[in-house]
Amino acid sequence: MTEAGGEQAEGQDVFRGSFTQQEPIPDEAILAAGEVLRSGRLHRYNVAPGEVGETARLEQEFAALTGARYCLAVASGGYAISCALRAAGVEAGAPVLTNAFTLAPVPGAIVAAGGRPVFVETGDDLTIDLADLEAKTSESGARHLVLSHMRGHIGDMDRLLASTEALGLVLIEDCAHTMGATWRGIPSGRHGRVGCFSTQTYKHINSGEGGLLISDDADTFARAVLLSGSYMLWDRHIAAPGADTFAPILGDVPNISGRMDNLRAAILTPQLKLLNERCAAWTERYRVVERELADVPGLHLFTRPPEEGFVGSSFQFSLPGAPPETLPDLVRACSARGVELKWFGAAEPHGYTSRYSHWAYAAPPELPATDRTLATLLDMRLPLTFTLEECALIGRIIRAEVQRAMASIG
Repeated sequence: MTEAGGEQAEGQDVFRGSFTQQEPIPDEAILAAGEVLRSGRLHRYNVAPGEVGETARLEQEFAALTGARYCLAVASGGYAISCALRAAGVEAGAPVLTNAFTLAPVPGAIVAAGGRPVFVETGDDLTIDLADLEAKTSESGARHLVLSHMRGHIGDMDRLLASTEALGLVLIEDCAHTMGATWRGIPSGRHGRVGCFSTQTYKHINSGEGGLLISDDADTFARAVLLSGSYMLWDRHIAAPGADTFAPILGDVPNISGRMDNLRAAILTPQLKLLNERCAAWTERYRVVERELADVPGLHLFTRPPEEGFVGSSFQFSLPGAPPETLPDLVRACSARGVELKWFGAAEPHGYTSRYSHWAYAAPPELPATDRTLATLLDMRLPLTFTLEECALIGRIIRAEVQRAMASIG
């Protein structure tokens, strides 16, 4: 062994860790889950008289954590987005804007809500192109924008909010990769009418599957509660508006069941206490890899603006100008040394990785700027199970293989 998680093979360091192994569920969460299982009351509304269920408690604590007035726990991050869109008034066939650099659940959620995805170009910084947002809004007549903070990259929210206000757009934030992140100190998810989060295993708190929706808008939120399948039990929500908000819409909003259960909520609530610590640990690992890859000829690192309090739970870099065959060769070379990279320029989807042009159901247009960005974009998870020494080793392996690849081009 050369270092923690590494081995020497044929003169080369090889990383032996797992890019899909998450840290253990905390003991407090395991105990809380055990209490729910012993009670048998897994459904969120199956509570004893006067009891605050685990799901309602999670909603209350996440609302407090983010500074939101209201919070709703649901079955997945994708469900949170589709529920938010329905609650915000998206009608069948309505165009809904979203940045082209995102993952499949986002356009999927738009379609699930009855909308039609309208993709907006992605800029060189991996965030939405505001000039194209204005053009696509005018062309499509869209009134809703699902802004995906893809892979944790938060764009200039001051300019974005000025644009959405001028264009008359309702902003729904997809914060699947930015729980715990901020822009100028404001938590991600607090800029739009609704913020949507994921608690899927590879996100910042882990319940296997799950989602959270936050809002300050009482009417939109009440509709989301009814959509999630509250029956006539909406009054059991703590982080929610009062009866006067629900009364006028009862019977007008369909039940499209997507509730979170008490078991998953019990697993999640104790993890909220660890969120700040986890976010700092992720960003520390991100910076270690970043230092190892600084000044590699032909390798481009994405600058994080000082206003962005980012969470480095994944890492992205690109090889601008590299020929197409360089990227799959680099992915294979790194894989042979134990480092798993994902390439967003591949012709076919692979595993969790796909791009806008793969989603034929959304009738994607040609987006030349996004294509240029994704053609050489590489992505990597940074699990907290990696030590800082292992992150440095990963960075050195990538550095060596990129140098080898770039030398072969010349």
